[in-house]
Amino acid sequence: MKALVLGGGVIGVSTAYHLACAGAEVTVLERQPGVALETSFANAGQVSPGYSTPWAAPGIPLKALKWMLQRHAPLAWRPDGTLFQWRWMAAMLSNCTAERYGVNKERMTRLAEYSRDRLRQLRLETGIEYEQRTLGTLQVFRTAAQLESARRDTQVLDACGVPYRLLTSADSLADIEPALAHASGLVGGLHLPGDETGDCQRFTTQLAEQAQKMGVRFRFGTRIGGLQTSGNRITGVRLESGEVLEADRYVLALGCYSRELLAPLGLDLPVYPVKGYSLTVPLIDASRAPRSTVMDETYKVAITRFDERIRVGGMAELAGFDLRLNPRRRATLEMVLGNLFTGGDIPRAEFWTGLRPMTPDSTPIVGPTRYSNLLLNTGHGTLGWTMAAGSGKLVADLALGRPTDISTDGLTLSRYAPSRSRAGATPAGRSAPASNAVHS
Repeated sequence: MKALVLGGGVIGVSTAYHLACAGAEVTVLERQPGVALETSFANAGQVSPGYSTPWAAPGIPLKALKWMLQRHAPLAWRPDGTLFQWRWMAAMLSNCTAERYGVNKERMTRLAEYSRDRLRQLRLETGIEYEQRTLGTLQVFRTAAQLESARRDTQVLDACGVPYRLLTSADSLADIEPALAHASGLVGGLHLPGDETGDCQRFTTQLAEQAQKMGVRFRFGTRIGGLQTSGNRITGVRLESGEVLEADRYVLALGCYSRELLAPLGLDLPVYPVKGYSLTVPLIDASRAPRSTVMDETYKVAITRFDERIRVGGMAELAGFDLRLNPRRRATLEMVLGNLFTGGDIPRAEFWTGLRPMTPDSTPIVGPTRYSNLLLNTGHGTLGWTMAAGSGKLVADLALGRPTDISTDGLTLSRYAPSRSRAGATPAGRSAPASNAVHS
């Protein structure tokens, strides 16, 4: 079986690797000169199934209004001039109920837990090293209300079998992260010992090397112009150069750029680019740095320890495809790091931004479409690194018609019930051009 994987981030590379493991002949199309050079490049570094929490949650609408007035707010919004932005935000708000929160969290946790287990197995299979640590995630709280909310949230963790430890005093935080003994303003935390950390870009690069040894072909610097269809099948990928590539199966793993490519096919993909930021800070004092990942619940900022670096990631801007670096976001990341840990050389930090492909319910879109040979692996939001290994294996199994290890219920595009009025928008045998030439 020949497979074309569109996208060379951590999701696309994981998919290609698992397809190759099953014996498929795989080609990956990527516009950059290498893998993991966009959203996967400098994320927060956490593999956090225990922290797989929907953004859409009860109380978020009111919090969002308050954040608009705060200097170090975790969320910012700026109109991008599209109707889709408003539609996406309305859909997100509709998921801010206790019932929808429970459903969405279960779906996310199901995939994330499976993915973490698959990542561990993959390490055994390949022996790859990516500065990984297996000491868990510590979510820290600054208010009693946050602590109480976490107490309620543990019901879902119990239902999903996720181990945790609720810490109800600031003093107990140092048992998990000794350097927090120097921090102030904390009231407790939630420790998730099953979580892990690691450099996503290094992981993806090494996994791509493993895939190449298995015969996977990577075509870098390749821009996609559109998909060609006939009836309910994809017949080829048209490149901007005019070349058409054909395969038996096609997997779309283009992150935020997936929506534009699918629109001419009548598929309404609710994936919006949510901008995030990170700092990569040289380590100068290990005793004043985290051992693993610490998540500040107030500012939604994660601080992760690599071997000789600290990665600080977070923030969310709803502003379309704007990739400009905002110095105010850097100030927030520096403030949170300095408040909790003083072991990094902040003036020498590298500042970065990337676009996370987010769905309104925070659950990724993984699985088939109404085109019989087209599968989606996108919309992972802030959890692409967390869910990559499992998502890749799941899609590979679906592409090959094999039984899946976990249920795909609630993970596919069908949960959004796309309008039938748009079906068949592309005439049979014709190319479906993407406006502005969407590319991987």
